[in-house]
Amino acid sequence: MKALNVTFALILGLAVSQVSFAQEKTVTVGGAPMYPSKNIIENAVNSKDHTTLVAAVKAADLVETLSSPGPFTVFAPTNKAFDKLPKGTVETLVKPENKETLTGILTYHVVPGKLSAEDLMKQIQDGGGKAMLKTAAGGTLTAMKKGKKIELMDAKGGTATVTIPDVFQSNGVIHVIDTVLMP
Repeated sequence: MKALNVTFALILGLAVSQVSFAQEKTVTVGGAPMYPSKNIIENAVNSKDHTTLVAAVKAADLVETLSSPGPFTVFAPTNKAFDKLPKGTVETLVKPENKETLTGILTYHVVPGKLSAEDLMKQIQDGGGKAMLKTAAGGTLTAMKKGKKIELMDAKGGTATVTIPDVFQSNGVIHVIDTVLMP
């Protein structure tokens, strides 16, 4: 009877968790729903548009960090964004001997705290058209308004546009971007 009760409790728990996911307001990224109750890593691994980013995060040993409570604001480049890099760049960066460089690039896409698109737009407005964002890597990203979208400029003058804002996670928020930013 105990085994039956345990089994019933597990099934009920699974059913309740599925219902709670079904009630969450999700954003679809890379063909998969992103659940606000899951963390950045738990959601990112399901996005078909972010397989390169996930592989890079694993190679840089950042999975545990981005699974932690945070909160983090992550500007997440798509596979197409990584494809814009010179041929062979990604393959070179994920090699163990380049882990430090890869980590620097990836953490340049992370800003401590949870900044929604509305928060970013307010900072841009309050900053007279620009907001300076201090990254986890110690660098600075410049956020600007471009039409109704947010554009980011990196230290080298390269720009990325936020294509999908406000993908909320349990430990922060992801804003999908179309270009890899460089420190």
